[in-house]
Amino acid sequence: MKKLGMTGLTLALLLTACGEENTVDETEETAEEPVQEEIETGPVTLKDGMGREVEIPEDPENIIASYLEDYLVALDVTPAAQWSISDGAGVQNYLQEELGDVPTIPYDLPYESVLEFSPDLLILRDQPEEDMVSQYAQIAPTYVLESQPTDWRGTLTEIGEVLGEETKAEEVIDAYDQEATEARDLVSENAEGESAAAVWMVDTSLFVVHPERSSGAVLYGDAGFEVPEVVSDLSGDADWAAVSLEELAQMDVDRLFFISDNGEEALTEDRLWQNIPAVENDQVHVFASDSAWLYYGPTANEQVLGHIEDSIAND
Repeated sequence: MKKLGMTGLTLALLLTACGEENTVDETEETAEEPVQEEIETGPVTLKDGMGREVEIPEDPENIIASYLEDYLVALDVTPAAQWSISDGAGVQNYLQEELGDVPTIPYDLPYESVLEFSPDLLILRDQPEEDMVSQYAQIAPTYVLESQPTDWRGTLTEIGEVLGEETKAEEVIDAYDQEATEARDLVSENAEGESAAAVWMVDTSLFVVHPERSSGAVLYGDAGFEVPEVVSDLSGDADWAAVSLEELAQMDVDRLFFISDNGEEALTEDRLWQNIPAVENDQVHVFASDSAWLYYGPTANEQVLGHIEDSIAND
């Protein structure tokens, strides 16, 4: 009996030990499991550029952001409608690879046209009339941007916040900055110290880009070309400043980026044009007026950087 008792006691101790060992293992496994935090979903309320509290729906699908489509494309978002002029005949052509199938809406966003698209979110730039915003708000939540058009990084960040795409916006900016660094290095290695200018020809009128606006910010600030003195002298508040051919002829510029639907043919016989160093050295790079050179935004800027890099590679 004593032997049986000891055997039974030994068995009981073994079972107890096994039970305690299993308990410890289970506790350790439980401790190693990450605690999953609940992610809040649903609408969020943001204060827009007009100081209004706007309730942004979760995952909006029908977005109208007229003349802000560049930023939506960068964020891989397809709008419900895209900006247009002349009854839809004029669109932002440099975006048509992504927006070719997107219907158009007049640039001034008539109430009835907006209503037809049944948007669930409108994003507006600049500072529209308060009455207009109130009318749009009857159709869908309407958010007015606070950031300025000249600050494309700030605009992209703000739109990313509105759409819940903050991480994507940061990735786009980081990728662009990396490409800008590569472009600057290319200019430094192959065109160090060279000046450049972007000139836009409309009919017989000439305009030169502001060194800190539109494609000028890319040409000088990102790619690192020198700013010709004439460009600095002409710069006012406009993105593009009018310039005469006589003033242009005084521009001691090494490289010209010429934006025109007719190329430079209209000027080739003019002696003033022929005396520009960039023309003499066959450094005039022509782009259509519907190219990215006339626009703002990460998509436009990336395309302009590509044009600059190609111009150097083709030397």
